[in-house]
Amino acid sequence: MQRRPNDSSWSGYAIAVAGIAGVTATLSMFGERINHTTVALAMLLVVLFVAAAWGLRPAILSSLLGVFCFNFFFLPPAGTLTIADPENWVALIAFLITAITAGQLSARARRRAEEAEEGRREIERLYNELRAAFERASHAEALRQSERLKSALLDAVTHDLRTPLTSIKASATTLLDELRAETPESSPALLDEEGRREMLEVIDEECDRLNRFIEGLVELARIEAGDLRLRRRWGNIEEMVELALVRARKLTEQHRIEIDIEKDLPIVLVDARAVSEVIYSLIDNATKYSPAGSLIRISASRAENEMIKAGVEDSGPGIPAELRGQVFDKFFRVSGDATHPAGTGMGLAIARGIVEAHGGRIWIEDGPGGIGNRVDFTLPIGDEDETEPEGTLDKRSYASAKD
Repeated sequence: MQRRPNDSSWSGYAIAVAGIAGVTATLSMFGERINHTTVALAMLLVVLFVAAAWGLRPAILSSLLGVFCFNFFFLPPAGTLTIADPENWVALIAFLITAITAGQLSARARRRAEEAEEGRREIERLYNELRAAFERASHAEALRQSERLKSALLDAVTHDLRTPLTSIKASATTLLDELRAETPESSPALLDEEGRREMLEVIDEECDRLNRFIEGLVELARIEAGDLRLRRRWGNIEEMVELALVRARKLTEQHRIEIDIEKDLPIVLVDARAVSEVIYSLIDNATKYSPAGSLIRISASRAENEMIKAGVEDSGPGIPAELRGQVFDKFFRVSGDATHPAGTGMGLAIARGIVEAHGGRIWIEDGPGGIGNRVDFTLPIGDEDETEPEGTLDKRSYASAKD
């Protein structure tokens, strides 16, 4: 930024002298034809200019020079410092007072402008410092959230990998110990056929559990990356519910299941496997949060705006209203206790990603009578003109193909 001359700099004084001299020389060429008022105003403009640009001291100098030149060159008798007419004394004193006053006001305005500019720069500096502080705080908060996410992921992975691995290891070790102990002349095996089958079933089930957990991680990663690919086909919601119930058979052994699907529901253009995964996740959560023997109700009906609404409701203690929005976040888990079992925190996050990828939405409401929760989601029915993947059935041929 170019530095302007201050009040004590020689350039201000030089401009004051040059300005008054220039005005005097120019107006002197008109001789007696020039009006005294015009002379006074012209010199007053020089004073104002000097005061605005260089401050009070050069302005006072220009005022005194203006009085001298005004008297010497323009007030009769010209060429002397004598003032013959008393009225000219009044004019001269008025000019001097006006020039000094105007110079002071102009200099004061200049100082105020400089102070305002300095204040603006100070405010800008403080704003930049505050913004930088906010950015540092935001970065620190992002790091803290990242650490919490890593801790949640590590906790989930540790629990959900260690538990099935422990069961697999124990079952496999028992079978191997029995195999090593067996010799042609040894006593009968420690485990009978039924015991061996149970051990193998444990290994099989826990391997499936590990596989589902890893698939969940992969699916969640695809959703987060926006790489979820839907294979849309015309399908029936009732069949998707049945598919989810078959998969959740072991989960629902100790619960009563009620299915309420509206008759003559239209078929929908969706990824049946993905929608079945959503229903399964909701059933899985319902069994975790409901006491044994309680009712789990699965429903589906037509909704507004060409949508199908499906839902799963339970009779458990319910999820607090303030946490209902967070349960769909990845790795968020309600504290594990007797009424809120621990989980990976992936199921509902994956469900939300699948539903939203279809163009629907998912939410939680109170169950009937304020007991338990009801998780509802919507799916668009689809349009006959929509393009399907190659090799899929259209809506009109769905029924005949099914038969």
